[in-house]
Amino acid sequence: MDLSPREVVPTAVGKPRKRPIAAFVVLALVLAAGAVMVGKFLTSAVDYYCNVDEVGVRSGCNGERRIRIQGVVKKDSLSRFDGTTTFVMEWNKKDVKVSYLGDPGGIFQECIPVVVRGRALADGSALVFEGDEVIVKHDNTYDAENKDRMQQANTEAATCSQKG
Repeated sequence: MDLSPREVVPTAVGKPRKRPIAAFVVLALVLAAGAVMVGKFLTSAVDYYCNVDEVGVRSGCNGERRIRIQGVVKKDSLSRFDGTTTFVMEWNKKDVKVSYLGDPGGIFQECIPVVVRGRALADGSALVFEGDEVIVKHDNTYDAENKDRMQQANTEAATCSQKG
């Protein structure tokens, strides 16, 4: 076995190693694009939940993002024209006009609580809420009048939750 030192091979002195700068630039761009996409997804996936009296007043309840607003459909404010349903929602003595493309259907009517998802937009000096989803809330009178439906829904929910 030879334990003598090996001969040192001279290397190019003064010549820096080439680094793949283009690869670092591409990697940085991909990471930046990914961060932007994740940020956009997270901000658009969360809807603020606001009362009618908070629209345009409370932080997060403005036209910069999609929100859900709750209120009661004001009496004599409901109208349908050319495929668009408009109505006024009120809460704590404040109201906002809502424009919804389509017919909310179901048990939607005046004087009932609803939640509308969409955007608050300025229309001159007034605020108009453009909704794309209307959810009708119901109170205990609905439960009392529709016991069979509620029992069936509860049974289906219990059966579904037991499946594993």
